[in-house]
Amino acid sequence: MRHKIRLLYDGSAFCGWQIQNNARTVQGELEKALSLLLGSPIQVVGAGRTDSEVNAIDYIAHFDVPDNVSINAEQLCYKLNAILPREMAVEEVSSTEEEFHARFGATSREYHYFIHFRKDPFCEKYSYRMRYPLDIEKMNKAAQLLLGEHDFSCFEKVGGNNATSICTITEAGWSTYRPTHVELMGAPCREGDYIVFRIKANRFLRNMVRAIVGSLVEVGRGKKEPEWIAELIDKGSRSEAGSSVPGKALFFTGAKY
Repeated sequence: MRHKIRLLYDGSAFCGWQIQNNARTVQGELEKALSLLLGSPIQVVGAGRTDSEVNAIDYIAHFDVPDNVSINAEQLCYKLNAILPREMAVEEVSSTEEEFHARFGATSREYHYFIHFRKDPFCEKYSYRMRYPLDIEKMNKAAQLLLGEHDFSCFEKVGGNNATSICTITEAGWSTYRPTHVELMGAPCREGDYIVFRIKANRFLRNMVRAIVGSLVEVGRGKKEPEWIAELIDKGSRSEAGSSVPGKALFFTGAKY
């Protein structure tokens, strides 16, 4: 029987989602825990392959339970949280249709990337500190050029081995926000000290979001004009795009099915 699992994780403790030899990964820890609790080898399929240090808030995966193994989903959820690393938490385990597929069944995925401009010890772990000002209006103008179906080879890590580099981006843009310690506890803050980039697409290539953010930052710094993004997409050259920003500030925030 197929089951769906909803979880969240702190990516700083892992070398990404996908199992790797001699590396600690989210998929590896989850499969190890499930196999131990169910007494049978369990393979897990996730909604996407997040990179090293990338976080997830509402991540979806699925796994199949052998016919001869019966489980109580609520109890399994409790037991998983008891043995999984503290950087991982399971929100829900539930039975689902045999046809459900966490990766191929997703119609859209969403990511958020966080940037802060002032020195803030409460943001350092999950946000990227920018030491120079950015023109958000120009970055949003550039972000609009990402919308639609395009070949995004220019933002794909070399050697990504995807069958196709064509993706459809439906939403992309920057906005200001106020983190919890500012909103609830009155920490010092000026308007624009914290910004977040939100992007939604049917699929993402390896390293794609981090490369997009790095390129938009080039626009925000005034090094490039917004139209440069369209030129990058047309050329398809990764070497001409901006550098990838750190993974620690990137969050997978959900998938739709």
